[in-house]
Parts: sequence; structure tokens; C-alpha cells
Amino acid sequence: MEAKRCSTPLLCPSAQPEMRESVVLGVVGGTVAEPRLGWLERPMPVSGVLAALPEGVKPTEVFRFAAHCEETSCTHFEGSRCQLATRIVQILPAVTGSLPPCQIRMNCRWFQQEGRAACVRCPQVVTHNYSFSQDVARAAAPGN
Repeated sequence: MEAKRCSTPLLCPSAQPEMRESVVLGVVGGTVAEPRLGWLERPMPVSGVLAALPEGVKPTEVFRFAAHCEETSCTHFEGSRCQLATRIVQILPAVTGSLPPCQIRMNCRWFQQEGRAACVRCPQVVTHNYSFSQDVARAAAPGN
């Protein structure tokens, strides 16, 4: 079954809060050793969320963001593909047997490129992981 997408630009599900039209996709939960993303019912604008964070807390420690895929401006993009999504699927194990309740799936770069295989690995992807495995480090490193 081929993924169908809306006419809006593809979204990066692992964006930075300062990226163009960035939204909060979910909240980081789980444990330090095994972080897991909890999806929001609807993505939220970044502006209201960042103001509520205590001083010294990095937004990416608490939230995961989505924004327009920057394609060739991103270190993970090569040719017409997100190499981060490719490495995540090749290196990391699936952490769920079913598709997570993601609100950006139809316009998600990772889903459009890698399909379900990216979605079942996505909950373990967090920007600031203080206890990451060698596999996570390999998947996150550009050029691997």
C-alpha cells in the first residue's frame, strides 16, 4: 500500500524548535535508558510551550518537534532522501508493533520515505538522549 500525502510540504519529525513553522509533536517520557515519545493529540505551536519551560531546561530535553524538512540544507539529507530516516530503519530495532498515534504521518518525510518501518522506530528517537546506545549514536551521526 503506497502512502498518500497532502499537498503541504513534507515535515521533519525530528526538528529543532527554532526551525521555520516548528511545532511540538510530542513529549519525551520513558526512562533515561529507554526514552519514549508520547504524541500530543494535535501538534502545538512552539511559542506558547517554550515560554513555560523553567530556566536552564532545553526544549529538546522535554519535547520533540516537527517542522518543514529543510532537504539539502540539512546534514542528514543526501540526494532526495533523509539519511537519518534510512539509518534509523537500518540500525534501530522496532519498539512498537503498531503505528503510533501520529498527527503528521501523511506529510512526514520519514513515513513517506521509509513507511511503517520508520513509524515503529520513531518513539525512541529523542534529540537529547543522555544515555544513548552505540546504535543510537550510529543512527544519529551524519555520514554513517
